[in-house]
Amino acid sequence: MLRPRHGKDPRGTWDSPAECVNIVLPSWNPIAAPTMFRLLLTSALLLALGGCASNLPPATDTDATAPAAADTTATEAPEPPERAFPADSIYPLLLAEFALRRNDYDTALSTYLQQAPKLREPAVSAHTTHLAQFMKREPEAYEAVGLWVELEPDSAEANNTLATLLIRKGQPAQAVPHLAVVARNDLQANFPMLLSGFRDLPTGEKAALADAVAALLNERPEDSGLLLTHALILDELGDAPATRATVERLLAQEPGQTQGLMLDAKLRVEAEEAQPFRRIEAALAEQPDNNVLRLQYARLLTRSDIDAARRQFEILSARSPRDGDLLLSLALLNQDAGDTLAAKAYLRQVLALEQRVDEANYYLGRVLEQEDRPDEAIAAYRKVEDPGSREFFNARGRVGRLLIEQGNVSESAAFFDQQRDAYPAVAEQLFALESELLTRADLLDASVALLDQALAALPDASSLRYSRAMLREQLGDLEGMEADLRYILQGNPNNATALNALGYTLSNNSNRFAEAEQLISRALALAPEEPAILDSMGWVLFRQERAEEALHYLQRAWAGLQDPEVAAHLGEVLWSLGREDDALAVWRSGLQLDPEHRTLLQTLQRLQVPPARLSGE
Repeated sequence: MLRPRHGKDPRGTWDSPAECVNIVLPSWNPIAAPTMFRLLLTSALLLALGGCASNLPPATDTDATAPAAADTTATEAPEPPERAFPADSIYPLLLAEFALRRNDYDTALSTYLQQAPKLREPAVSAHTTHLAQFMKREPEAYEAVGLWVELEPDSAEANNTLATLLIRKGQPAQAVPHLAVVARNDLQANFPMLLSGFRDLPTGEKAALADAVAALLNERPEDSGLLLTHALILDELGDAPATRATVERLLAQEPGQTQGLMLDAKLRVEAEEAQPFRRIEAALAEQPDNNVLRLQYARLLTRSDIDAARRQFEILSARSPRDGDLLLSLALLNQDAGDTLAAKAYLRQVLALEQRVDEANYYLGRVLEQEDRPDEAIAAYRKVEDPGSREFFNARGRVGRLLIEQGNVSESAAFFDQQRDAYPAVAEQLFALESELLTRADLLDASVALLDQALAALPDASSLRYSRAMLREQLGDLEGMEADLRYILQGNPNNATALNALGYTLSNNSNRFAEAEQLISRALALAPEEPAILDSMGWVLFRQERAEEALHYLQRAWAGLQDPEVAAHLGEVLWSLGREDDALAVWRSGLQLDPEHRTLLQTLQRLQVPPARLSGE
């Protein structure tokens, strides 16, 4: 199987309360921050004084200058004496400080990283950690803060920083004890940040985190942040009863807790209760100025009640009339509700405020398209100017599509030429976008010609060459396709996509089965769980009359990717093995995915599968 092509809601809603969690490391300015000079100078003086001390006469009981005995009744303990740094560390540390002042951060950081484990001074480790964070060098920050925590195990800042870095490394369970130190210092520990990236964690790490949080909750049962975190984890694990019980505990302690209220509403919606938002509405009745809760509520309503969501956004916008985010949300809600007049009015307010300009122009174009005013829509799309914005390529794609639909293919080509001249840094992406538009319009020859032009200018653009190879295959130019794929493999022999595409094409369109199997085997070794490659392996084995072997790969492919082409292949293998009912079930599933899929329909026609059997009659 050729690797399939893959195509967020602008309102910015979240799938679960856990998605509200943010992890932000504290900012630090290496010049404004207290430097090490005081420590360094103190150490230098102590070393110098240590060298002169032997020349002084020893103090006696009658010495008038002898220090008085310590006052044991003093209420404050004396500060610990300053400890001199080793003589061979003074120069490197001074060098690092002067490097900081010259903005030579690399030299400063590498020097501090070398000196910190040697000196084992908390202040040096803290300084090193701050510098690494400022430079966004997380591995070095992790190394430095690990030593800092070892030297100052009760430091809230050190433990909080280490916890944050562990979470970013995908080790939230290991971060729990460090956040516990923060909480024990009577500071607000951000326990919910443990949920960051939870869905991508291995199953074992999820369980370890759940156990660690539950254990800490036994120690701190009244900690609302910890209760919320426990509830979010249980929700992510799909344990609705335990989630609800934990939410009840949380809201009993803190009735207005925003995320707790949102999670309560989510659970009630999932349980199909008649009034799932009653607690939020009650909280807003008591706290009508709680804009954070109202905003979350409004976003939640966008999924089920556009009119109610619009009313909440209108309340928020009336309180903050110059907030472009709220105005943009109102525009999109009105667009969804079919009120294009109101949508345009809100979008023009956003533009007048000069906020979210690219987004406002893009969605204005969408509204104008909805009103069947393509020329005005194109004008709005052309005003989207930031190539780093999400809307940039979407806007250009819509301009090209509208022009092609109007029959203005040459005008579309001129538009894309002008865009590549204006934005040379993204020329490759613009070529790919234009080619995709031509292909969708069934202008395959024009798309190939465009890619010829692109590759003449950008010969090493593998994505464009791969696209041309796929088009050549559709046009029956198998020799040209093979040439393009082999060119890619010459530059990158481990390109699994190209290996798979070439192997599949050879197995499907020639009798070069041994060569095809070798290519697909190499691709599978590089990406052993990729469904498209598993499908190719199954197909090349079937083409060699090795149906039982093929079945193993095709079943794995179908389990990983519900795709009509995989359904066609798996069904045919099952059919050949006499498992006709199983084959029919797979084919029916494939037809539900795409009733017009060419490969699947060709397979059914070639095997003369009776339509009555497919329909289950």
